[in-house]
Amino acid sequence: MPRSAGAAVAATDESACKRNGWGSVIAAALAIPGISAAQTEPVQGQSAVGIKWMNYQDWQPGFDRIKVNSPAFWLRTPINNEWGVEGTVTLDSVSGASPRYHTAVSGASRMSDERRAGDVKITRFADRSSWSVGVAASNENDYRSRAISGQARWASEDNNRTWNIGAGVTMDRIGSTDAPSLDERRRTIEMTAGVTQALSRTDLVQVSVTYAAGKGYYSDPYKRPDYRPDFRNRTSVSLRWNHHLENWDTTLRSSYRIYRDSFGVHSHTASLDAVFSPGPRLQITPSIRLYTQDAASFYYNPVYSYTGTPYPADYFAKSPTYISADQRLSAFGAVALGLKFAAQLGDGWTADMKVERYQQRSGWHLGQPGSRGLAPFSASYVQWGLMRQF
Repeated sequence: MPRSAGAAVAATDESACKRNGWGSVIAAALAIPGISAAQTEPVQGQSAVGIKWMNYQDWQPGFDRIKVNSPAFWLRTPINNEWGVEGTVTLDSVSGASPRYHTAVSGASRMSDERRAGDVKITRFADRSSWSVGVAASNENDYRSRAISGQARWASEDNNRTWNIGAGVTMDRIGSTDAPSLDERRRTIEMTAGVTQALSRTDLVQVSVTYAAGKGYYSDPYKRPDYRPDFRNRTSVSLRWNHHLENWDTTLRSSYRIYRDSFGVHSHTASLDAVFSPGPRLQITPSIRLYTQDAASFYYNPVYSYTGTPYPADYFAKSPTYISADQRLSAFGAVALGLKFAAQLGDGWTADMKVERYQQRSGWHLGQPGSRGLAPFSASYVQWGLMRQF
């Protein structure tokens, strides 16, 4: 087995959707580096530099919503035989119309924003282990985030098993363009642990567990009524299996994740990628991802029979402690289909491009009907990159 046996199993980013109503596709694509960086496997070897560009758009029937252009630049370089450093700089430009409430078109308003983010990680490599520490920052007009993370990995003597542990702390500051006086804070502590095992020369499995405890402001200042608990604890368990079909020169990468949090949201995610090479310098990866989630315990289905805030019928008679009509906290199912191309161009150059189409519907909720009144939500993104090793 190669020294970094676990490299064949891709980590899944865990990130929260933004309050502007961005879908889960963009939430993953624009994940704030920091806590998730604790799960990224360090690489020892050649220096590398690269650029990525992502274009994202989402919509609902008769209504184009958010558009995003996101260029990113990253660099990785060894300091000596034992140390390495890597970093990323990202600029997101967001524009479009964001619904104020649920999926109502009538409450939409024009918006634009920019996010500037960056992270740096330093890694020390030993014979069969590595130790990393990273810092990250992200700034927007009404949102600021700072994070620090640490990670350790070590392998068995035969290099067929790799353990990993990681921890991170993120500190967020939340404001609002609608209420300039709003100045709230949130802190999240996250821990993760996992093991990767080579079962054979063609099979690799991984199990990982992540727990996060957050305290602070979780309500959405752009939706009313929206009052959420001031803490959110999250737990997820991920299983991954990579199987290489030698006769077909194809690798199947499958994963399953179960997630639950203290808001009452429970979700299941299953994915499958097939990586095959039609030529010595070309790699093609089709993918599918299935998702279903239960609604938060304080979610309600608003009714848009009039213009204005969709308060529940008995809201003013007996106001609940916690309440939200945010579509991201509803019960729904989703499907994402993707296709990626990667090509070696020679002289250390590699180019790649990925397209993905995502659709979310309440009727696709697993086991029982999803939340009522949800308009279908669709998103697509195109990402391309160019990298050179030297």
